[in-house]
Amino acid sequence: MRNAKLDTRSARARLPLNKSGYWVAIVRGFALGYRKGSKGGTWLARLIDKEGRRETALGPADDALEPDGLRILDYTQARANAREWLASLSDKSDIGPYTVDQCLDHYIVEYGRRGGKALSRVEGSANAFIRPRLGKYEVASLTAATIRNWLAELAAAPPRLRTRSGEQQKVRAISPDDPDAVRRRRASANRILHILKAVLNLAYREGQVKADDTWRRVKPFREADAPKIRYLSHAEAQRLVNASSPGFRPLVQCALLTGCRYGEIVAFRVSDFDRSAGTVSVRSSKGGRARHVVLTDDGIALFEIQIAGKTGGALVFMAPSLSPAGRQALAGLPERPGESPGAQPPCQVALQPYSGSGGCCYPATGTGG
Repeated sequence: MRNAKLDTRSARARLPLNKSGYWVAIVRGFALGYRKGSKGGTWLARLIDKEGRRETALGPADDALEPDGLRILDYTQARANAREWLASLSDKSDIGPYTVDQCLDHYIVEYGRRGGKALSRVEGSANAFIRPRLGKYEVASLTAATIRNWLAELAAAPPRLRTRSGEQQKVRAISPDDPDAVRRRRASANRILHILKAVLNLAYREGQVKADDTWRRVKPFREADAPKIRYLSHAEAQRLVNASSPGFRPLVQCALLTGCRYGEIVAFRVSDFDRSAGTVSVRSSKGGRARHVVLTDDGIALFEIQIAGKTGGALVFMAPSLSPAGRQALAGLPERPGESPGAQPPCQVALQPYSGSGGCCYPATGTGG
């Protein structure tokens, strides 16, 4: 989970000196901190529980030097080190039963160690949906019925909306008579169940619980992960591009022409494009495997426009913002024309990777009509 004040060196440079430090909560009672000094900042971790207050220095921040993960830490590395410190405290104390909260702490550390690509999503889901309801349970005392009830509550709950810290959680109303809305809620619940099962499986592998049949008996909702797929027509693709802001438009064009995911597109470098072969290399996909995407003539034309004057290591597409809110703002698309933000759109567009020679047949130059 990101923090606007601490996650980049430019943001930290604007902070005034503060001896008490700047803190961001990770879970209740546990926080990551940053203390700024005249010669640079230091990452801290703090735990406040029934045993009192404990604090440790994690290492220097990457305010002046590039992070190496050992001596110099960036924000993500500092969060991972803070989790390891918390896990070490739990291992040393070894007091009381092994709870789901403790299991989550250990899993997140292990997930970060093995290079998991969805660390922020896993942490966010754990903090929002697993810890409040199941965190205090002993892993050994969990029952299949408890997990099933929790899963049903997740599916029945309305979707959460982005809410300012300290405010009451905002939600979006859905109709229980809308079968696709019900399917989406069940699909979301299934994804969180998958995280919970991965967490509990770690406890089983580490010998913290003697059997894993409790959560194995809990099955996800059936036929929840298969949305109705409708392909955009050429005219619809053209309107989507025209509605995008100029800074975001090339990324939309690339998505339509290649079927690549957003994270793959913003990671493209000039050296990934092979003009003679008519391909672009995806170095690291969601599944962790590299692949080549064969480009149409329109795709080749788009890449040639974007790489003009750039060196081999330069990014092909410049994205002004990578945050979810930034993506919506960059696209310049209202959630529904004529309605206020927060309204449910009539449909959602998700550009899925295409296994053929490219995405839809869309011209790379001009805006069309």
